[in-house]
Amino acid sequence: MLAIARLGALGVCFAFTTIATLSWVGSAKDRVAEESAATTAESQRPKRAVAAPADVQYCTIELKRILRRVLKSCGLLDSATGETARGCQPVDAKKVATMSGDDFNALFLPMKQRAGIIQFDKGLAELDEADKALLDKVFADQRGASYFFIVSRASPEGSIETNRDLSQARAESLMAHLRTTFKDPDLEKEVGLLWLGEEYAQLSAEFCQWDRSSEACEPADINRSAFVAWIDCHL
Repeated sequence: MLAIARLGALGVCFAFTTIATLSWVGSAKDRVAEESAATTAESQRPKRAVAAPADVQYCTIELKRILRRVLKSCGLLDSATGETARGCQPVDAKKVATMSGDDFNALFLPMKQRAGIIQFDKGLAELDEADKALLDKVFADQRGASYFFIVSRASPEGSIETNRDLSQARAESLMAHLRTTFKDPDLEKEVGLLWLGEEYAQLSAEFCQWDRSSEACEPADINRSAFVAWIDCHL
């Protein structure tokens, strides 16, 4: 009888262990199935856009070299601290670019779809509603780009000194609007101002085909302006 009792107890233990094992295996299979379903659902969920510089087709070695030189040498980017300054004089711009004004402008031609030309009234640096609308449109279309360039000019009327001051005032007027409108904490590290006066890189009629804040496009009209664009290049 004792032997029979022991065999019965062993049988019960074996049965319990088998049932527990089968139950654990079943639960594990269920967990695997649930995790697999969750992974599938996560993979199908729309991905959140992450801002990152995009090396687009026009980001040639030459363009990157010039942009890097302009950013650093004109004080737009301090390579040691990463801090930004506010702009560069026309003479310095020509020295830094080490190329003709036409060649300098040609670097930006492929950016036509991302850029805008803000046109000002003669002798003025104030923005009208059309200017603000175009500036806001271009600036809002960042798409992960790292640097926003404001390259301002003046038409040849008046003295060289007056036009230097005027083109600087135009660049700073755009910057002031961006500060007020977007309140972007990274703005000072994103935006670079370059004022050219009348001395360097005057825009040609080719730029009349760009998105502009005014319909007028005589040579003087197109150069009472500021070129604005995001730069989508790894520098």
